[in-house]
Amino acid sequence: MSVSRIKNLAIAALCLINGFFLAFIITNSSIEARNERQTLENIAAILLEGGITINSEDIHTRGDLRTMRTMRSIETEAAIAQAILGQTMMTEDGGMIYTYSSDRGVAVFFSAGFFEINLYENVITNAAGTMRTVERLLRDMEIETSRLNLTGRPGNETVSAVGAYRGASVFNGTIDFVFIDGSLRRIEGTHITGVEDVEDGMMISSVSTVLLDFLTWARKGETESTRIYKVEAGFFYREAGRGEGVLIPTWLIAADNGRQYLIDDSTGDIWLAGIVF
Repeated sequence: MSVSRIKNLAIAALCLINGFFLAFIITNSSIEARNERQTLENIAAILLEGGITINSEDIHTRGDLRTMRTMRSIETEAAIAQAILGQTMMTEDGGMIYTYSSDRGVAVFFSAGFFEINLYENVITNAAGTMRTVERLLRDMEIETSRLNLTGRPGNETVSAVGAYRGASVFNGTIDFVFIDGSLRRIEGTHITGVEDVEDGMMISSVSTVLLDFLTWARKGETESTRIYKVEAGFFYREAGRGEGVLIPTWLIAADNGRQYLIDDSTGDIWLAGIVF
């Protein structure tokens, strides 16, 4: 048998094996998706019996989220400041506070991830559209977000960006872009940096568990909700001191009473969140 024929047979065998594994993966993914869909439909039926309506399509899971550690990154902060202000001069003000100045404005970064950038008038305008301008700035700042919310009236608007890590929202990691008379005058909020895995980090609970807990909470009279509009898995940022912190797996539930509830997976506590959808 010729060498070329042997090569062709080997290639054909590899293609066959790859095709087999691809079909196996697709089949397993299909089964998992079907099982998850059935689970969501079952929990929706249980909630309905308890007096709470929910559409299974309004439940957004994010896989196996786990507790993550965060660490302040001065380099990232400098890059964010330069993306907005151009070439800057940095000064350390004590208390782990860093200030970046240029002829475009001033940026101040604090240890807990909070920062504020004040710009001079007409340095950045919304001539290309407010949302489009903010989207471009977020790309320049290399900040991942899960959604943007626009409030205010034309010319005097605020865009609130909800931060994210690998697609999962950081519910208290919002950044506001404030426009006055068509000019961006202030950017302020919290940006989480230096995210890394924690050994034996706590995994997020199942959506079934958190919704049944919420149903129990409602039956105790803690809420008058009769409909849930959205369920989302994400993170809550908690400062640990000296620039360090943790991202805690958290569920958010938006209900028909106009309130949004956060469920802390580490403690089971439920509290109200001031998040706009």
